[in-house]
Amino acid sequence: MNKPLDYIFPNPPADLDPTLLDPARVPAHIAVIMDGNGRWAKKRALNRLRGHKAGIEAVRETIRCASDVGVRYLTIYSFSTENWKRPQDEVVGLMDLFAKTMLAEVDGLDEENVRVRTIGDLSLLPVETREAFEEAWEQTRNNTGMTLVVAVNYGAREEILHAAKTCVDRALSYEKEHGKPFELTEELFERGLYTADIPDPDLVIRTSGEMRLSNFLLWQIAYSEFYCTDVLWPDFNRYDLLRALLDFQGRDRRFGAVK
Repeated sequence: MNKPLDYIFPNPPADLDPTLLDPARVPAHIAVIMDGNGRWAKKRALNRLRGHKAGIEAVRETIRCASDVGVRYLTIYSFSTENWKRPQDEVVGLMDLFAKTMLAEVDGLDEENVRVRTIGDLSLLPVETREAFEEAWEQTRNNTGMTLVVAVNYGAREEILHAAKTCVDRALSYEKEHGKPFELTEELFERGLYTADIPDPDLVIRTSGEMRLSNFLLWQIAYSEFYCTDVLWPDFNRYDLLRALLDFQGRDRRFGAVK
């Protein structure tokens, strides 16, 4: 943990006691399905893009707080392979928002020693958006603090297919070279995933009350803990994250074993 709890969580709500958080048991990797921007905007008679823009502050606060409490990896689900089906003006607006936000935030993230990387197929993104993410990676790649993983144009089924194709190619090459069958293991399969060098999430948070995975990290979350909240993403703050962390620390994680 980088900072004292009373600094990270000043003036907490009456029902929350930050001192109950055990710094030694903070999850190493948190993955977040940020849901509810559209409904937040609709409740205020605004267009959906205004909701996405409002969600940026929740992203900022979550990154800052997660880093301060000692989370090593934070993955945010920003744009799925299915999101291209949304109205064209929303998609165009999102891509522009991604580019502008990344360029505006990268210096601050760099100063906080946060490393920025992406998972997903960036080749389909507009040039400006792709270059913004690539520049963020180049600027922060040597940082040693928390790694912010932005899942953009990401789909878990596509990722698994990508890994399977990689394994098929490896098997054909191996059998041709060695004259014997290639033995596939979980470890070898995982080398073909976008997250090959990232530990599996300990905790998955989903906002807005929805209870589904939405094609997110299907392989990696086999033993993740889940925390769902009715809070819409633009309203999610550090105290909502604290609630998720305290809930996580109350779980008995057995990974299939009996204790």
